[in-house]
Amino acid sequence: MTTDSLTPSGSPDRSRPGDGAAPESRIHDIGYRGYDGPRLGRSYARRSLFAQSLRGAFGLGRSARSKIVPVIITAVMALPAVIAVATTMITGSEELPIPYVEYAVGFDMVIALFLAAQAPQAVSLDLRYRTMPLYFSRPIETSDYVRAKYAAMASAVFVLTSLPLVLLYAGALLAKLDFTDQTTGFAQGLAGAAVLSLLHSAVALLVAALTPRRGFGVAAVIAVMTLSFTAVTALQVAAEESGAQGAVNWIGLFSPSSLIYGLQHAFLDAEGPFPGNTGPSTAQGVVYLLAVVALIAGCYALLIRRYRKAGL
Repeated sequence: MTTDSLTPSGSPDRSRPGDGAAPESRIHDIGYRGYDGPRLGRSYARRSLFAQSLRGAFGLGRSARSKIVPVIITAVMALPAVIAVATTMITGSEELPIPYVEYAVGFDMVIALFLAAQAPQAVSLDLRYRTMPLYFSRPIETSDYVRAKYAAMASAVFVLTSLPLVLLYAGALLAKLDFTDQTTGFAQGLAGAAVLSLLHSAVALLVAALTPRRGFGVAAVIAVMTLSFTAVTALQVAAEESGAQGAVNWIGLFSPSSLIYGLQHAFLDAEGPFPGNTGPSTAQGVVYLLAVVALIAGCYALLIRRYRKAGL
């Protein structure tokens, strides 16, 4: 049997290695230093999130597979403009075959597919992987996040819809069409594309933000954007055939796409978009404009509310 060695005071000597002595503690300087640079704050974080989201909408900075849908949709949007310009030059026509103001709305379903693919990518993944608390642990608030995402998506849709208009305008000037008429039409087309981008992006982001599942978000965006327009069109046709022509314009208030159609007819000289080649009058157009503003504001407010809960 062994015994611990004793100190002069009679207590066990545990200073030797292996006898349970506490290791000596040391502090090592490994080079960490405090950050003394500028604090960029909320505005820089908001701009960075906007730039990252805008690039992501076109697949930039992502995998090659993520670029396929944006590239195809951009080509589908731009190709008819190139064909229209070539046709005008070859035939010597004095006007473009596609009016500026009617170009973007003519590709409404293509724009819906773009939003269905990119809106869930912009917001659903952050919800699915629970990264929202990480965003809000930095100097960025709920309003900053929503503002950056909404601005990025609206800008992406505006780029998508305005690129063909730029091609049409450049081709018209090369074909030596009337400068004043083309500039006026081009400005009207850009105004219509801007309103379409703001409205459709607000609706798509809100729908996509309701679920963290990207697949569900894609299906939901397509359903809302297409089924609402299909239902409104069916009701308008039924009203027109039953002789209730006055109700056709008011029914158009219940779909984002028909709202844009009616607004452009009332204020931007677009042709009658509804059954019977009709559209809202200027007075009714004011109601359409108020409905667009209310829908955008409502979607934005609901997004703020959604992310206040998601950021907890």
